[in-house]
Amino acid sequence: MTDAFPSLAELAAEEEELQLASFTNDHAWVLGSALVATARQQGAPVAIEISRNSHRLFAAALTGATPDNAAWIERKTRVVQRFGHSSLYVGQAARENGTTFEAQSGLDPALYAAHGGAFPIIIRSVGPVGAVVVSGLPQVEDHRMVVAALRAHLAG
Repeated sequence: MTDAFPSLAELAAEEEELQLASFTNDHAWVLGSALVATARQQGAPVAIEISRNSHRLFAAALTGATPDNAAWIERKTRVVQRFGHSSLYVGQAARENGTTFEAQSGLDPALYAAHGGAFPIIIRSVGPVGAVVVSGLPQVEDHRMVVAALRAHLAG
């Protein structure tokens, strides 16, 4: 499934919508477990990681995930940490400016990847404190898996 990239406005709206009142280690476990269940149901060969303030709270690699997925997670997480937006948002900002993330930022692509799949954990009235990351699917699908899990988590 190859989807068109969402607009920057759509991505900004998701970040506004998906803000939490708090985020504990237990929340990370519940959210991560829900992501694993969804990925298993879909047969998705993904790796998942959830961190808060650079502290890994949850990590899983499903059947078919590879060590490359762990490297992608690190690179996408650095984008969220540096810019405070989803990795897809940061990449889309460059695309909408008619350039690439690498050209616009000047950051080392071996360390930073503005590809979809990393979403900030945003605490309302605080700001970004961590990231939820999926790697293993096409980047828009990685992003959508995280967004769907966060929506379900907020609704739960």
